[in-house]
Amino acid sequence: MRVIITGGSGHVGSRLTKNLAADGHEVIQLSRDPARTAHVRRPAGVRLERWDARTAEGWGQWADGADVIVNLAGESIAGNGLVPARWTAARQRLIRESRLEAGRAVVAAVEAARQKPKLVVQQSAVGYYGHHGDEELPESTPPGDDFLARVAVAWEQSTQPVEALGVRRVIPRTGVRLLTGRGGFLRPLQLVFNLMAGGPMGSGRQYWPWIHPTDEVRALRFLMGDEQASGVFNMTAPNPVTNREFARIFGRVAGRPAVFPAPAFAVRLVLGELADALILNGQRAVPARLLERGFRFQFPDLEPALRDVLKRS
Repeated sequence: MRVIITGGSGHVGSRLTKNLAADGHEVIQLSRDPARTAHVRRPAGVRLERWDARTAEGWGQWADGADVIVNLAGESIAGNGLVPARWTAARQRLIRESRLEAGRAVVAAVEAARQKPKLVVQQSAVGYYGHHGDEELPESTPPGDDFLARVAVAWEQSTQPVEALGVRRVIPRTGVRLLTGRGGFLRPLQLVFNLMAGGPMGSGRQYWPWIHPTDEVRALRFLMGDEQASGVFNMTAPNPVTNREFARIFGRVAGRPAVFPAPAFAVRLVLGELADALILNGQRAVPARLLERGFRFQFPDLEPALRDVLKRS
């Protein structure tokens, strides 16, 4: 199987690449800056190719006869620093346009291919749903109307034209990834808890739908192999938790107190608009369609998932 991964050197792309290569598949990673990771040793069957993240120029020929294109490309919502980047107007444009341009590039490559890929996996996020309090959100929930929701809607639509070309399309809407490396969601939490200052943020009642990176890769492979699977799938563990519960469990796993709340005004002061979008509000998204198709999570509950992730960090 030949799999092309845009954003292939990122957190998800690199893990998916390793998993595919271990099973003997050919993987082509697309990167805007191949030199940045040229020193990284890659498994047999993995090739790194340059792309401009806007067109099919220089890589589109690999789509001819490919089995899967996985489109993960897009500017990071929170940035890659220890402190999330503020959403200036320029940064919001970059977040949106980087996703739409990558989607258009994938469509152009599929259109030009004589032998069309069998599947396009189009990344999205649970931010699609907007804010619903503690309402449970299956995949049939309509979109919200805040910035992240509008970006997610446009992101998903960016590769929709491939369906008219007979290409199966899967859209994973991912929740909070339990990642500890650079740009990972857990990295700043680790710092705060290590300083003995951890606790709930804002009301603490907002839901944080999360997923262990192992289960994300497993679910992607599951959907690749299920030829009847198409459309939207919430890529979240079946047991989302509130922010207060997340902090309590994180503190217990890390051996740190979780009793120092961060008032909403203080979080907004540090993060600006990003605070309400990612921290102070959330989505109680559930993986209804994945479960219906028979997928079983290795890490359905937060505490074992956090213990595993932090043990490896």
